[in-house]
Amino acid sequence: MEKKKPIKRPLGGRGPISNGPMHTRPLVALLDGRDCSVEMPILKDVATVAFCDAQSTQEIHEKVLNEAVGALMWHTITLTKDDLEKFKALRIIVRIGSGVDNVDIKAAGELGVAVCNVPGYGVEEVADATLCLILNLYRRTYWLANMVREGKKFQGPEQIREAASGCARIRGDTLGIVGLGRIGTAVALRAKAFGFSVIFYDPYLPDGIEKSLGLTRVYTLQDLLFQSDCVSLHCTLNEHNHHLINEYTIKQMRPGAFLVNTARGGLVDENALAAALKDGRIRAAALDVQENEPYNNMTGPLKDAPNLIVTPHAAWYSDASCTELREMAASEIRRAIVGRIPDSLRNCVNKEYFISSGYGESMNGASGGYNFNPMGVPHSTTLEPMPAGPPGQPALTTTPHATPHSTLQEAVNHMTPKPESSEVH
Repeated sequence: MEKKKPIKRPLGGRGPISNGPMHTRPLVALLDGRDCSVEMPILKDVATVAFCDAQSTQEIHEKVLNEAVGALMWHTITLTKDDLEKFKALRIIVRIGSGVDNVDIKAAGELGVAVCNVPGYGVEEVADATLCLILNLYRRTYWLANMVREGKKFQGPEQIREAASGCARIRGDTLGIVGLGRIGTAVALRAKAFGFSVIFYDPYLPDGIEKSLGLTRVYTLQDLLFQSDCVSLHCTLNEHNHHLINEYTIKQMRPGAFLVNTARGGLVDENALAAALKDGRIRAAALDVQENEPYNNMTGPLKDAPNLIVTPHAAWYSDASCTELREMAASEIRRAIVGRIPDSLRNCVNKEYFISSGYGESMNGASGGYNFNPMGVPHSTTLEPMPAGPPGQPALTTTPHATPHSTLQEAVNHMTPKPESSEVH
């Protein structure tokens, strides 16, 4: 009798995708939130959706670790290689946002797990928020408004001059943009309307993009810092640019320049920035992102820094952008279920690391793709509650139409390993 050949398993011990349709309602879990009300209408006919409300994988129910084929996640949980190996059936992770620096995308790919993000949402919101911060730095609106709120009286031009000292004219100044992706481009076009001369540094873009946008391109970060009256960061955070703005690069900036960061907190060395603000090397700064979030103005190197505006990683948010973001994330999960991984995915960021015996196969069956007919799937408007976990195990909750509203918010930003613009947010 001929011996059966052993099954080859991809890295991480995951078995191959089974031939033929899998369970018609695979488990999809929202790892670090509770509100699935936007995702449910998109997924309810093809998946069982559960929420974990976890801050780490130690808090995730065993059923999710064993059975979930899809995961949605905000930015408040981190998945390292060790964390990823705890999942036994996982095939796709969708980051509800654009930055994926809280997922080990290489390890995920080697485990046969596709990682996707949502790079197209909130572009207008972040660009508008960036310009809002830039205008506040130039016109000192934030500080003047606080003076009025605190009861300061302005009785003549001398008092205005004293209070508004540092207000600057925009027209003719140079705005330097680091990372000309979707948001960097949107900021550049808005800034031109205010009279800025706009330059940018982005080593990933092809030659000629500056001509189509009417911008000036520089080819080194040093040139950008030297020429800019205001620097705005819109690049991804990775191992190559952590603390891109540091003691050394700050010395390359024009004395008295402004700094704005709506990308990732790790791009800026906060100790160096605090020192530069205190000695006036940087006139003022505005940060929507910080190295340690949520930001605490009572601790950390920036607690006594003057001329600093800090907002709570909210540049991405509007009611419309939040709904759009969640719909796009859920739609990517749906494409994985009814199509093929990674071929059917719009925003898979780790294809270059993807190793799986089922590459290009469907979560529902054979490598040729599973011809999924949603009408053939039992339609459910209510979901059965998951069993409570054993002692010490967190409870797992499925979501029908309405769930408690999440207070978790996302940070916005795009990170891609492909040689494209280094845009974030």
